[in-house]
Amino acid sequence: MLSDPREHRIAYSLVVERSFGVSAQNLAEFANVTRRKSTLSDEQVDAWLSYLGALPFVAVDQALVQGGLLMARRYRISYYDGAIVAAAEHLGAKVLYTEDLNHNQLYGSVVAINPFIEH
Repeated sequence: MLSDPREHRIAYSLVVERSFGVSAQNLAEFANVTRRKSTLSDEQVDAWLSYLGALPFVAVDQALVQGGLLMARRYRISYYDGAIVAAAEHLGAKVLYTEDLNHNQLYGSVVAINPFIEH
């Protein structure tokens, strides 16, 4: 979870002020990280999962796994990052906010943006 107050504000702003979608992988990672590292209560975690789960959603299925593997091979990234890119493409996203991929790099039809880089 974000310990830097500036990054927390940026992330919160993106989540509440932007239109976006999520994949089942995003929800699973959120649940895993909040169980291990968060100060959120169980009720807060459940509320966030309900909020995120009501957004445009991509399930992990055979097509997404294949798409993620294709992205991983093409861009030499981890399968899990590739699957997130594939899910973003499936949702029609033009931007993927992430700290894990190269800032401003185009992955398929999605550009990765690190929102925490100061301009």
